[in-house]
Amino acid sequence: MMASLAFSSLPTSTNTTKPLFPKTSSHVKPFHRFKVSCNAPDDNNDNTFNNSDTRKLILPKTPLETQNVDRRNLLLGLGGLYGAANLTTIPSAFGIPIAAPDNISDCVAATSNLRNTKDAIRGLACCPPVLSTNKPMDYVLPSNPVLRVRPAAHKATADYVAKYQQAIQAMKDLPEDHPHSWKQQGKIHCAYCNGGYNQEQSGYPNLQLQIHNSWLFFPFHRWYLYFYEKILGKLINDPTFALPYWNWDNPNGMVIPAMFEQNSKTNSLFDPLRDARHLPPSIFDIEYAGADTNATCIDQIGINLSSMYRQMVTNSTDTKRFFGGEFVAGNDPLASEFNVAGTIEAGVHTAAHRWVGNSRMANSEDMGNFYSAGYDPLFYVHHANVDRMWQIWKDIDRKTHKDPISADWLNASYVFYDENENLVRVYNRDCVDINRMGYDYERSAIPWIRSRPTAHAKGANVAAKSAGIVQKVEDIVFPLKLNKIVKIDVFVNDVDDGIQTTAADSEFAGSFAQLPHNHGDKMFMRSGAAFGITELLEDIEAEGDDSVVVTLVPRTGCDEVTIGEIKIQLVPIV
Repeated sequence: MMASLAFSSLPTSTNTTKPLFPKTSSHVKPFHRFKVSCNAPDDNNDNTFNNSDTRKLILPKTPLETQNVDRRNLLLGLGGLYGAANLTTIPSAFGIPIAAPDNISDCVAATSNLRNTKDAIRGLACCPPVLSTNKPMDYVLPSNPVLRVRPAAHKATADYVAKYQQAIQAMKDLPEDHPHSWKQQGKIHCAYCNGGYNQEQSGYPNLQLQIHNSWLFFPFHRWYLYFYEKILGKLINDPTFALPYWNWDNPNGMVIPAMFEQNSKTNSLFDPLRDARHLPPSIFDIEYAGADTNATCIDQIGINLSSMYRQMVTNSTDTKRFFGGEFVAGNDPLASEFNVAGTIEAGVHTAAHRWVGNSRMANSEDMGNFYSAGYDPLFYVHHANVDRMWQIWKDIDRKTHKDPISADWLNASYVFYDENENLVRVYNRDCVDINRMGYDYERSAIPWIRSRPTAHAKGANVAAKSAGIVQKVEDIVFPLKLNKIVKIDVFVNDVDDGIQTTAADSEFAGSFAQLPHNHGDKMFMRSGAAFGITELLEDIEAEGDDSVVVTLVPRTGCDEVTIGEIKIQLVPIV
């Protein structure tokens, strides 16, 4: 069984003309603290959450330490996805796999309900060119592929950089209506992420197809990079060409790789729409929340390593937590309770998008918005390392770190133009083995595996000491509205001693973050997150406490977010 503490954000209307990621000040943020019981009332409802106006935060009927529970699987969860039924890894019984449409001409402008398109400088006409009326063919992986080894970008040789720049320039020199052109490759992300496609192929023409905030995130981007890489190789007549990866999980790679900023006038890898504050030698902040911190270089590296440990180990104990919520045909990506990102997508993936995107642009172009992210060459190198995290996560624990086994995931499919300009359909089931796909990653040390956070204050029994000043969750009427939030930091039993708690401290459970698809988009999205707290409770010596204090700290924002529920529960491992 797995224990989980969960909250959900309810559907939220965000209709604003402010920048997508406005600058935020560094002064102390408001926070919301809740006292959470580690004991449940004596009832016979299988510890499911009562969907009443006043909702209670509960754990099983007896104290945690007496439960027959694998302690590695204790979670603090925040999210609408994580109701009692959805916390399991049991495949859905009646789902239909998501499928991109056969007829790509049915693609529509990727406005995703955007009211004001005048500031979308990259344009929202993201549909691919139609070369034929034929249906896409099922793609078959080559039987004996030439192995492509993706290098760490910061270690790339001068010859490699020159070849990479040549390939990108060749792509940029193609006519814009060519399916391999730079513009068309950038449009792919816009179409799949901003409402360009619907679910008509699966029988739901009125629902958008969305590949973020669910278990589709990893496989879609793997296929996206696969064809992008093969197209680049064909353009320079080198089938061994492989994309580099931005090695942001290693101290030596935590700055934007130099190849992307050198000789801006002649460098095909350069993009002027990057945040000037974050160019080399600035260290990437893996917990970036819209405002720069005052951390020293050494401290920032330590925080980054602890954050990676939390995202890859503590909060990724099973398939559901790592991949995100199940998303099948018939689910509404703007209102579905299944709209929950996995740990890497919600964490370092989103942070890098926001950190690189130009905060002076209305929509934080390029990287800071889904519709425009594909126009920055750094996007693909960032996602190469995201893809590498998928492989590393499986290698960490081959027994329990498994790809989803549901047919709804295995048979989900997308449509791309391959390197020969053929329109092909690809399936998740064919992308689970990178060696079979013909590529691998150059080895790089992962020091974060030894960077387990340490406790800020052990054995303080914060929940007990806070009895008179912290609201008990059973006394709070949900939904609870929090204003102007895009990112929320979550802490457990954090002591108020005047010392800032960071991702390097055990009390920091993680962050709940969303990257809006378009600035000004009137979004009604239900979403959430889950965080592992087994190690956290061990580190702060709170395993035997009757309750814990959960602190929510808003970091940066949109108009408003409503917290629908918070809960602790055990989740079966199957």
